[in-house]
Amino acid sequence: MTSTPSRTPSGTEAPAVALISALQSLSRAQREAAARIAHELDWPRSGVTVLHLLARCGPVSLTDIAAHLRVDLSVASRQVSTLADAGYVVRTIDADDRRIRTVELTEAGRALAAEAAEQYTNMIDRAFAAWSPEDLAEATRVLDRLVDTISADTAHRRSPQDQQEFA
Repeated sequence: MTSTPSRTPSGTEAPAVALISALQSLSRAQREAAARIAHELDWPRSGVTVLHLLARCGPVSLTDIAAHLRVDLSVASRQVSTLADAGYVVRTIDADDRRIRTVELTEAGRALAAEAAEQYTNMIDRAFAAWSPEDLAEATRVLDRLVDTISADTAHRRSPQDQQEFA
């Protein structure tokens, strides 16, 4: 089933539809860049994303990993299990609430996360070498606004059960 893009009365693509198309292209480009880095590290892209999250945030619960990555808990669990089996993360029981299992990086996980971060930084430096700090700040501001707008609409459309899950 093919959908027809939303058109203005003049027959041109509606600006919001064009924006979403551009965001989809951006998303694909980001996934391709992340896949290249993961390939160079000989590790699945999803695992590198979890390592990056843990390096940035420290030990977190599996539920928090799933929420941050915006994936189902079972998906996050599989990603963490793969990392644990390889020795990059460990699961521990939360000292304050023994029902919660936290996930944290091992030394090997910190080393892999640091290597991935270095490759990512090098790629970003190359890609944005011609951009001024002001251009980067403006792009960040606009993208943050887009995320907030789309996330607000998505949250509005979630079922009441899903809304409680992310509260």
